[in-house]
Amino acid sequence: MILIKLGGSVITDKKEYKRFRKDVVSRLCREIKDSGKEVIIVHGAGSFGHVIAKQYELQKGRIRNDQTEGIAKVASDTRELNNLIVSELTNAGIPSVAVPTGSCFLMDDGKLLMNDVEILQRYMKIGIAPVMMGDILVDRKKEFGICSGDEIMRCLASVFSPEKIIFVSDVDGLYDRDPKTTKNAKLIMDVNEDVLNKIPDEMTVADVTGGVRSKMRTMLSMCSDGRECILVNGTVDGRLRSLLLGEEVVCTKAKK
Repeated sequence: MILIKLGGSVITDKKEYKRFRKDVVSRLCREIKDSGKEVIIVHGAGSFGHVIAKQYELQKGRIRNDQTEGIAKVASDTRELNNLIVSELTNAGIPSVAVPTGSCFLMDDGKLLMNDVEILQRYMKIGIAPVMMGDILVDRKKEFGICSGDEIMRCLASVFSPEKIIFVSDVDGLYDRDPKTTKNAKLIMDVNEDVLNKIPDEMTVADVTGGVRSKMRTMLSMCSDGRECILVNGTVDGRLRSLLLGEEVVCTKAKK
């Protein structure tokens, strides 16, 4: 089984509220189907979640009364996106079911806890790909909090022991500087803890789930001697398919 995270920057346009990249998602779903691999899909919230979550400061937990309205808006928007992803997977020939994140996880003072993953296991047993997403979850101490797709990936990796873990983003991999603002930024093909510590602080993207540094640390925590954890560009046609088939592609591999 392969665990795949479709990043919010790939499946949505983060500059525009609730802008779904249907063509890109449709192609990525076909590439997954063409690979013939068994998968669990996790996706980010992108512009369906980050805009409102940031406006209401939901990542901080309960700090003001009007946040309840924000929780409801984000929950509605992210479920709309989740349904769009499941629809594209189904259209590509991958039987899929949306599994609400809150049915398997909860939080305790910002920490993600697994509650019950039996539903995921049973869907996979009958040949259905579970689809989960970054979401608003109840928190035992903060009342609520934002659960990132990356953290879901980390928890699922510990339970299912996937042969490969893939994070699909909108860049070729990890760079020594921000490639979107720096012309001569260099791609780092292999990353370990020492390499990551040398990456400038400005590489941390300002979003409510932590950005690229947080993503790479999560990836490193998921690595093992027999498991690859890879960051790949999903905006390039065929690259995800090639990676799933074991071919060499431009990407960044996290190594223990």
